[in-house]
This record gives sequence, structure tokens and C-alpha cells, in this order.
Amino acid sequence: MAMAEEGGDDVSLIFVYGTLKRGFYNHKLIDSLIQTTDAAFLGPHTTVDSFPLVCGPHGIPYLINLPGSGTRIHGELYSVSSGLGLARLDELEGIDRGHYERLPVAVAAECGGERVRVVEAYFAHREFGEALWKRCGEEGLSEYGVDMVNNYVRRKDRPPESNFILDIQKFISQGKI
Repeated sequence: MAMAEEGGDDVSLIFVYGTLKRGFYNHKLIDSLIQTTDAAFLGPHTTVDSFPLVCGPHGIPYLINLPGSGTRIHGELYSVSSGLGLARLDELEGIDRGHYERLPVAVAAECGGERVRVVEAYFAHREFGEALWKRCGEEGLSEYGVDMVNNYVRRKDRPPESNFILDIQKFISQGKI
């Protein structure tokens, strides 16, 4: 398979802002995709528009699709093969289970480049995104940073009865998990 390079018909450009970034727990998936040439790092990028970024249950970061709210979000841009690479990211993000939605977002390189690209990012699913933003007091982050790492609970370390959607609903209604 050819390297997942920028601009090809068989690649998707994916903006990551949370645990998929370099130095965070789920980046190991992107590392494995890079090793098989199913992904390539394109550099640090920032959203053109402001969006809410909050941490929900288990310290999981969520980008909320409410353009104009929150702040511009700092993250990383990857070129990912539209086959295996995208399928593996979609699986991690629970696209088929209603956890996240992959939606378009405009980003620009942080190195001063003025080129704006419309790429995709994983946003909190519309069924709970806005409620999650409200539950967090409509205050968000500009970046999921290293200070957040200690709050993140890996799937394998969550209680066996943990259910993603139920945990979100409980967090929204009670504010704790």
C-alpha cells in the first residue's frame, strides 16, 4: 500500500485534539497506522472557528459541534488511509455505536501558514454533545493537554459494568461518574 500522503484520493485528513495526539494514550493506534504507512503526521493545526472542547466521564475529551462557542482548538493533523486507517479510527471512536461523529472542520497550520483546509474531526455525537457542553458550564478548553492525562481512565481500567452512553447520560444528569 502506498504511504498515506496528503491530497490523495484514497486518504482522509483527520484532525485530532485529544487522546489520539502524540504523547497520549490512544496515539499508539496512530503510531501503528504510521508503521504500516496507513497514516502520516502533517503537523500541529488549529481550528479556524471556535468550538467547545470539554472532558466528560472518565476524563474523555469531546469536541462539540457548536461553531462559535468555546475557543479555537489546538490539535494535530494526520493523513489517514481511507480504508484500513479510517476504519480503525472509526472503531476506536465508536462511530457505529453513537459515541462520536466524524464531521468536517476547517483548520490551519500553527506554523503561520494561512492555508485553510477542510478536514474531518471526531465530534461528540449530536445526541449528547450540546447537553455535555451545558453540563460543563459552557466552559471549555483550548487544548487537551498533559495536565489532563491523570483524569483519563483507559477502557480496560473502567468498571466492568461501564457503558459509554449510560455513563454520558449519568454524567450529564448527575455530573459524576
